[in-house]
Parts: sequence; structure tokens; C-alpha cells
Amino acid sequence: MVSTSTRNFPNRLGDGANVYLASAELAAVAAVEGRLPTVDEYRRYMGEFDAMAAEIYRYMNFHEIEEYQNAASSVIPITQEA
Repeated sequence: MVSTSTRNFPNRLGDGANVYLASAELAAVAAVEGRLPTVDEYRRYMGEFDAMAAEIYRYMNFHEIEEYQNAASSVIPITQEA
């Protein structure tokens, strides 16, 4: 089992489960391969990820995505009472 969770302890994901904590990138590669990749496989995939990094990681920059800017502009701010 490959997990991106921040917590791990025995049997957390099932009786006798071997759990490997991993980055989102490693978890994605493991999902595609159906197993933990070799170092060379991981590096090959990461080369592809790096080439597409602007698109893959754009969700981290909500303030730059027009769709989110439009949605945010229609939100009515909540005022705080004193």
C-alpha cells in the first residue's frame, strides 16, 4: 500500500498491510506501475512531470486561475461584529 497520509501505524490500512508513506508524485507513479517503481522508472516519470509542472501544479496558485478568480469575485464577504 502506498499512502500520502501524514500518519502511519500498524494495521492502519488493514490487517497486515505494508504501508509506504510517499509523496503525491511517487504515489501517482506507483498507481500507474501497480508497484513501487525502480529509481530509474521514478526518474523517468519525474522528467515527464517536470516538463508538465506548470499545468500539474497550477492548482496551488488559485489566485492565478481565471475560473477561481471569477468564483471568488461573486462571494460576499462576511463582516465581523465587534
